[in-house]
Amino acid sequence: MGTIRFENVSKEFPGMGHPAVDNCSLEVTEGDFVVILGPSGCGKTTLMKMVNRLYDPSAGTIYLDGQDVQQISATKLRRQIGYVIQQIGLFPHMTVAKNVSVVPHLLHWEQEKIDRRVDELLDLVDLPPAEYRDRYPAQLSGGQQQRVGVARALAGDPDVILMDEPFGAVDAITRESLQDELLDLQRQLHKTILFVTHDVDEALRLADQIVIMQRGQIVQYAPPLEILSRPANGFVNQLVGGDDMVRQLSLVRVEKVMQPLPPDFRNNGQPTIESQHTLRMALSRLLRSDVEELVVVENGTRTGLLSLQDIQTHDQLETNGQREVNGRGALHEKHEKNATNGRSP
Repeated sequence: MGTIRFENVSKEFPGMGHPAVDNCSLEVTEGDFVVILGPSGCGKTTLMKMVNRLYDPSAGTIYLDGQDVQQISATKLRRQIGYVIQQIGLFPHMTVAKNVSVVPHLLHWEQEKIDRRVDELLDLVDLPPAEYRDRYPAQLSGGQQQRVGVARALAGDPDVILMDEPFGAVDAITRESLQDELLDLQRQLHKTILFVTHDVDEALRLADQIVIMQRGQIVQYAPPLEILSRPANGFVNQLVGGDDMVRQLSLVRVEKVMQPLPPDFRNNGQPTIESQHTLRMALSRLLRSDVEELVVVENGTRTGLLSLQDIQTHDQLETNGQREVNGRGALHEKHEKNATNGRSP
């Protein structure tokens, strides 16, 4: 459960000279982490808010697991969708435990089940229940409050979570920590997440797929690496810095480029790199260690080798692929057409 489909969706507000959302079609697959990215005023938050009917579309249809959301009462719909916002929105007069348990109470869960769920979620977001369940929001840091907000969104075990610039109000170090924790949570829970941001680095770091919006329209919908290496148009390329090859290396895992461990391999004390780390990290380690290759490990077991030549070869292939796409006008037009329909080429 958790598939979302936008079908020719538009939203107009009185007094605006153009639609906030303009004929957008898009399908979000169950379990995907989808980031909606674009400049201020492009319609990204409006598009997301129509999923839980904080706004109703002026035209078009939004389906949740095949059901038109307009056919579901707004109250029932919102109880089955988690929602996290930048301002967090915790109730200041309620303890952490009470804040987290709001939706389970509305769903009429038994108190014993609610208590177990609260403790489970506080552990999950790294807030030990014994220490934090009876605190009030004013007794927490901004990052801790945001963790409580995430726990509250998960409390009713929703299939879909909407996140509207949730880390925009915290400092850079806390923001990176929260991003790491969110990725860990997603690996465990496999929720369908729609995440709105204007921060390109945040989008590239978190997303399985990125929706790029401009003036209310979807201009590209694709995985981060494809958007960087094959931007649909000049706007996308400028927005994400498509010419930044170092940024591209930060999106590729070592395991995708490494060479198999040869049968006659002998360990001569070479530095190691985890298979899930990025090529950017591997490049830094190679240059710092002044060695020809790294030993790739996974769960403590050697699985392969990675050399500077492997990274350079991958970089050249990606660069050539980008030049090929940018040099072919017909294919460029195909990208734009598919992006309008919410599909990756």
